[in-house]
Amino acid sequence: MRTLEHPEKERFSLDAVLAALADPVRRRIVAQLAGGHDDQACIAFDLPVTRSTSTHHFRVLREAGVIDQRYRGTAILNTLRRADLDERFPGLLQAVIDAHAATLTGGREGRAAPAG
Repeated sequence: MRTLEHPEKERFSLDAVLAALADPVRRRIVAQLAGGHDDQACIAFDLPVTRSTSTHHFRVLREAGVIDQRYRGTAILNTLRRADLDERFPGLLQAVIDAHAATLTGGREGRAAPAG
């Protein structure tokens, strides 16, 4: 059976996680995983990028430790590593998910008031 490499929770790098979550396409993937059921196949995501670029985004998330990927037949199933991320960086994932949702709704939740 084919397997994919994933970092151990203790080896998560804050820089790698933040870099992975900095991209809007990757935040969209994370938001869908957070709001849906576990084990979503890559084809379940309607992303505004080519298939090869989509593959790149999933790989970045996996290598940073944000998602778990595993093969089931010919499909790759994706699961958010919420518990591992919450243990390593408490509150980070939920803050990013909330901020992403706010940008979609045009809300200002979580944003500081302008100085002045």
